[in-house]
Amino acid sequence: MNKDSELYLLEQYRLKFQNKIHTSPPYPSDILLDHFHITLDQIRQNKQYWNRELGMCWQRLIIESVKNQSDYQPAIRVGRKEPCDFILGKDAIDTKYRIGSGDSGTIKKLKEYAQLLSDRGYRPVLLILREDNLKSTISACERGGWHTVIGENALEYIRGKIGRELI
Repeated sequence: MNKDSELYLLEQYRLKFQNKIHTSPPYPSDILLDHFHITLDQIRQNKQYWNRELGMCWQRLIIESVKNQSDYQPAIRVGRKEPCDFILGKDAIDTKYRIGSGDSGTIKKLKEYAQLLSDRGYRPVLLILREDNLKSTISACERGGWHTVIGENALEYIRGKIGRELI
């Protein structure tokens, strides 16, 4: 490739990018965004940060809300692995704020954890707050043995366990 063809290639991409209409789906609100008054602009500045921090908040909030239930058990460890965040009765629950990664390592790990939990007699449950998840990863999790409870259904699941609204 010579310099002219390199410049031509870059010009083609510049035109492609310039003509791209940047539309992003609306970022729906959720109980945590509403509670903390987090704006879409804040999320756009560092989506990875917000997903990580809100994910940990979601996990800790759910555990705090159910830890006094008679059928609550803390997370189980299998060697160095922790395949779920806690157990309620026969449900081994892993909380997720949002699932946005479809990489093969993530899917492989989740399938492995579902099998591990099933082998111990538990029903693997992914309790996911956000509804704007990567559909292919959700489908892969379901095929891999996870029961997914998403969005309003996740809140309803917790309401059913604790007998009240979450927050």
